[in-house]
Amino acid sequence: MIEVIGTDAGAPATLPVLYQQQLREAELIAAPRRMHAALRHWGGAGLPELMPSDQPQPLIERLAAIAPDAAVVVLASGDPLWFGIGRLLLDALPPERLRFHPGPSSLQLAFARVGRPWQDASWLSLHGRDPAPLAARLQQRPAALAVLTDPGRGGAEEVRCCLRAAGLEQAYAFWLCERLGHSNERVQRLAPADHLPADLDPLHLVLLLAEQPPLPAQLPLFGLADGVFLQHPDRPGLMTKREVRIQLLADLDLPLEGVLWDIGAGVGSIGLEALRLRPALQLWALEQRGGSAALIRANGERLGVQPAGVLEGRAPEALAALPDPDRVVMGGGGRDRRQLLQAVLDRLRPGGVVVVPLATVEALAELRPLLEQAGLTVSVAQHQAWRGAPLADGTRLAPLNPVLVLRGEWRVQPGMAGTA
Repeated sequence: MIEVIGTDAGAPATLPVLYQQQLREAELIAAPRRMHAALRHWGGAGLPELMPSDQPQPLIERLAAIAPDAAVVVLASGDPLWFGIGRLLLDALPPERLRFHPGPSSLQLAFARVGRPWQDASWLSLHGRDPAPLAARLQQRPAALAVLTDPGRGGAEEVRCCLRAAGLEQAYAFWLCERLGHSNERVQRLAPADHLPADLDPLHLVLLLAEQPPLPAQLPLFGLADGVFLQHPDRPGLMTKREVRIQLLADLDLPLEGVLWDIGAGVGSIGLEALRLRPALQLWALEQRGGSAALIRANGERLGVQPAGVLEGRAPEALAALPDPDRVVMGGGGRDRRQLLQAVLDRLRPGGVVVVPLATVEALAELRPLLEQAGLTVSVAQHQAWRGAPLADGTRLAPLNPVLVLRGEWRVQPGMAGTA
């Protein structure tokens, strides 16, 4: 058998007695060069043949040629079958010749150091990979995520850039773990404003642990980060992004008081942030997706605001239960968007404003005539934003989906009540 033994940084002296005995009885020991000095010091003159394993191909060729009854030990860091040499050995040698003995992996050590159970954790490797999968994984808002960094592509800074681009810096505790298992290991939590260590070791990984949301008083007044809002786990990232949300709130020209309809409210981000700006508004949020009402109310608690009502139902039928609006933001609608907009116009109060974010020019062509025929003052704008995302040697601009914004307003005489 070829015994493939996972080690910690203190090997071979810290190995269990059984594994040390296998080393003493071996005819060949293969180990990374960094272990050789410790092996020679431990084994002395009785140490068998020692071969480096840093270049797997020569090692595999030697193991393939060795006698089947020869006693061989291959030492590897942590768990040989977790991003270790185990996969390469299994690809090249008969599996019945290999026996694996895992040691603590870097993930086990990292979670042990921060004192957190990790049965619910997930992990992702950036070694030689574009960071796009990390951005997608972050949108799913995992409770704990270990990121195996690639120092050649930016390392921990690349992870930070992905967090920043996703608006999730405040949503996760950022733990930097260096040289795990070694005598000079370093584990520290970094705030978003903290610099990475000037002497950052290439041998590091990052733990991202979900944080409790900040208190409402700690949130900015305007332009909340996307990460503040809870999202549907099966529809990660499907919400009005911060850049578009800011524009829509400005276009709504929110009054001091009155009724705001948020139709197709999603996670409630637009209407709830409107309440932070105008606490005396009555927000009525409508979303047809089941389970949305509880999510929107939970997001309201996070922001310290309370809607007048949150309904699950299909528009325009569900609008009958709502008071007439002063402001309307109308998302969704699908094929019924024309009928929905007409129902909104039939109920919109004098001086009211309706704002409709759209994804297609066809929808714009369909809805704009309704506003014009109703006598509203109409404006159209297109908004495109980009967010910085890490690239191998710098930052690229990753585009968000462009949004067309159709706005209609009932003009009123200056000085009339109800306008901001």
